[in-house]
Amino acid sequence: MKFDTVIFDLDGTILYTLEDLTDSLNAVLGQEGYGLRSMEDVRGFIGEGYRLLLERALPPGTKEAEIDRCTELFRDVYYSNIANKTRPYDGILPLLQELKHMGARVGVVSNKMDEATKEACRHYFHGYIDVAIGDSPQRRRKPAPDNVYEAIRQLGSEKQKTIFVGDSNVDVKTAKNAGLACVGVTWGYRSRDILIREGADFIIDEPMELLPLLQL
Repeated sequence: MKFDTVIFDLDGTILYTLEDLTDSLNAVLGQEGYGLRSMEDVRGFIGEGYRLLLERALPPGTKEAEIDRCTELFRDVYYSNIANKTRPYDGILPLLQELKHMGARVGVVSNKMDEATKEACRHYFHGYIDVAIGDSPQRRRKPAPDNVYEAIRQLGSEKQKTIFVGDSNVDVKTAKNAGLACVGVTWGYRSRDILIREGADFIIDEPMELLPLLQL
């Protein structure tokens, strides 16, 4: 196959997390006396780390120190409620099983905090994800390519053999910044139009549609 390494985004790509994120965010907003946010609001806020999620959810003009404080509160609440309604998207486990059968190297790179990313992969995808990397102080988060490069290094692969799969404009930008081919998925948190506008190389509507692309 042309590509023997696949790096996935996590939230919105292989794992449905929107309800737990929304519930946790609203628990913090309500506790602190702020207005609650709809699931559609949160869909548009996520993808670039917890702090930006809180910055977008809080009222305009909120002080930086307050954003930081609420981000820490959110992190604690979310970690306690990270698996209430979260689940793999339909078709993802069969796809990962087939990739394993094919001998592909599989990684995850997320803007979710590093330990939460690793724990989610252990919990939902045990045995199928070879390397999982989340946000940490060591490297810049997506759309910077740093964590993608680190995943490729840990997987023992090369850029030319790697394809990146994600659901958002951030993921397409990440792939382009890393010099990788990019597959946009339509079942996640951003629309097909956004993926097209950002310049995804391929767009798929079902997980198993990825497999033929690996052999182009």
